[in-house]
Amino acid sequence: MSIFAAPLPVLPDVGDLRDRVRALVAATVPGNPAAHRANCWAVADEGFSRAAGAAGLIGMIWPERYGGHARAPLERYVVLEELLAAGAPVAAHWIADRQTGPLLLRHGTEEQKLKLLPAMARGELYACIGMSEPGAGSDLASVRTRAERTKDGWRVNGQKLWTSGAHRAHIMIALVRTDPESTRNAGLSQLLVTMDTPGITVRPVIDLTGAHDFNEVFFDDVLLPHDALIGKEGEGWKQVTAELSLERSGPERYLSSYALFVELMRWAGPEPDAAVAALIGRTAAELWTLRRMSWAVAAKLAGGEDPALEAAMVKDLGNSFEQALPPAVQALAEIDPAGAPELAAVLAQLLMVSPSFSLRGGTREILRGIIARGLGLR
Repeated sequence: MSIFAAPLPVLPDVGDLRDRVRALVAATVPGNPAAHRANCWAVADEGFSRAAGAAGLIGMIWPERYGGHARAPLERYVVLEELLAAGAPVAAHWIADRQTGPLLLRHGTEEQKLKLLPAMARGELYACIGMSEPGAGSDLASVRTRAERTKDGWRVNGQKLWTSGAHRAHIMIALVRTDPESTRNAGLSQLLVTMDTPGITVRPVIDLTGAHDFNEVFFDDVLLPHDALIGKEGEGWKQVTAELSLERSGPERYLSSYALFVELMRWAGPEPDAAVAALIGRTAAELWTLRRMSWAVAAKLAGGEDPALEAAMVKDLGNSFEQALPPAVQALAEIDPAGAPELAAVLAQLLMVSPSFSLRGGTREILRGIIARGLGLR
């Protein structure tokens, strides 16, 4: 039986919720160009994040005690796919809503929850993830950033790389080695880092389009308080692998190139030639299949499961889909930039940035290793 074969839960009527999201995007970012709508979860607009928070669209499933709205997890999924399909600039709050908040709810202290979660839900406090490192990449078991417990707190030294949004983030959850004698996935812990702490340096990594999303982050004798520990010391590996299921399976894993698909259909019109019609049909079928798979993972997460295998499959297949679409459009469509400026602009952008999609959240090689082990193939 397929691991995705269980029947999906039936959602209540969410038409009003979809309308609310669409109205918010239309009112807050009117006339948003296609090049900004593509890969929009890497595009930040703090004003939009505050507006989304005020509309109750961040921290939707969190308890009201912590600033959340106690909505159903699959209602949140509907909001996410509407935001991404509309190309809303969600990057400022995205990581806090997707990963950091849920991690704190599961492993944080009551003080940490009360201090941080309400501001996240308002769209005012942003987070980044300190996982990847030079020489480690997606092999998180090779983490070398060290945190030494001293009488004054945790002293951290090391470097993180490809840290999305670190230049605007207020906090980071960093995976560090707290046992100096440990190797691989033993002896790792997660620490809550306030980004304006002395000793932290953030350097931009500019992509081919000139955009700034990725960063290097350096820790030079950074002193964190003892209560910066998230969860239990030495259980960072267990915590972070569960966290990655949240990162790998959402609609952002198949909607990053969606703006190109929309502009292609707009350019093609009601009677496209056979080759373009075939591409549109194939893309629609793949998109719908990925959506069903992603929704199935969301349902398992909502039920308290840890679908790491299924999440890895969604990310791998979703990245392949997102990366294949731009060259397919380029090969089939003779696009005149003067006649189709939006299509030409979004195609040019995605041809440059889409190769990076398979790096975010784990490289293809790492994911396929997880899948092979999960299926008993290695």
